[in-house]
Amino acid sequence: MIFSDIKNTNCGKKPLRHLFEKIATVFFLWILSGIVCPVYSANLHAADFNDIIPLIRKHDAVVVADPDGKILFSANAGQPLIPASILKILTSLAAFHYLGNDFRFITEFYIDDRANLTVKGYGDPLLISEVLSQIACNIAEILPETREYSQGDASINHLLLDDTYFMHSLETPGVNASVQPYDSPNGALCANFNTVKFKRRGTTYVSAEPQTPLLPITLPRIKKSKLAHGRILLSQNRKESTLYAGHLLAYFLQQQGIEIKGDIKPAEMENGRKRLLLRYTSRFSLDQIISRLLEYSNNFIANQLLITIGIKAGAAPGNLAMGSCAVMKYAINYLGVKKLTMVEGSGISRENRLSAMDMIKVLQAFLPYRHLMRRNGNIICKTGTLSGISTRAGYYESKDGQVLLFVVMLNSPPARSAGVIVNIIEKCIKD
Repeated sequence: MIFSDIKNTNCGKKPLRHLFEKIATVFFLWILSGIVCPVYSANLHAADFNDIIPLIRKHDAVVVADPDGKILFSANAGQPLIPASILKILTSLAAFHYLGNDFRFITEFYIDDRANLTVKGYGDPLLISEVLSQIACNIAEILPETREYSQGDASINHLLLDDTYFMHSLETPGVNASVQPYDSPNGALCANFNTVKFKRRGTTYVSAEPQTPLLPITLPRIKKSKLAHGRILLSQNRKESTLYAGHLLAYFLQQQGIEIKGDIKPAEMENGRKRLLLRYTSRFSLDQIISRLLEYSNNFIANQLLITIGIKAGAAPGNLAMGSCAVMKYAINYLGVKKLTMVEGSGISRENRLSAMDMIKVLQAFLPYRHLMRRNGNIICKTGTLSGISTRAGYYESKDGQVLLFVVMLNSPPARSAGVIVNIIEKCIKD
């Protein structure tokens, strides 16, 4: 084992004899493995992290700190490592910074003199079936009162889908051409996270979600998966995901008696005689979106937010590079982060790099939002997993409200679980 740095600070007072025993133990480990000896102080309080030391390898890092950033234990703290999904904490924090706590996504609906209905997407990650169903109800109430709709045969001509708020060539580093939901493509106009849940009934496929119909447009991809049931994603072809959102809206409009005579097709909204029919403001606050992002570790939501951050900091159309650049500037200028490489916002890419010490700075800033993360007893944390990579970042919070911050990043082979080290950290603190 070779570490760039190891520091261990015990918090509370211990008997001097016990302290000398611990120093002797660590000195013995040092002789065996060639590591830098941890630093102790008799003035520090009760946590003792010696059991962590043998578990840390060259490309691993562990840091434990208090909310003020005082380090209680550190190993390889400054080494940039692959963060995996704990990067979502930084993406979430940057979303609060750039978009604001009151931010809500919108989707706009326009009608023109030829009774074409245009949908303009702005990247709402929670445009789900229940939302589209309600939007269809609202449109059905408004349409009969419009001249464009009522002057003809009371039907929609074409349903036009404008997804140009995001760039079309959105390739996420680390994403493969698979049918796995975590590889879901991003776009300005998407529905149900670009996924379809299905099951087989006899010789046919049916929807596995009562609120969502199984549309004919999805059947070729379902059959290609050769699965009897499950959830698949739409292809990386941007057109397919945009069309799925349009066909799903069309289904709910038809449920409300609104007929679409013409085509459902992508089309950029042109300047002309179009009139705003409805501006849907998401019922989900940014808090609620980030809560779902962190609870389900949703890569799609993370990168929808990242692209939107880039647009807020720059201009439309947005892409991952613009968003990553904005987040890195925020992390450096506002958090004091020093070693960060970011190419997308979910952590799925192995090109992302972040040191454990910099992650502690992220956790310090995220402290007021920690309630949005999953909690298991005293541990509030985000997990991260890629092949051969395991990470954890979060908080230990005692019953009396005392908080400590921890980061565990295991990048060294063989694959191990960062949860083992988190359990040791928790035990040390409790003891």
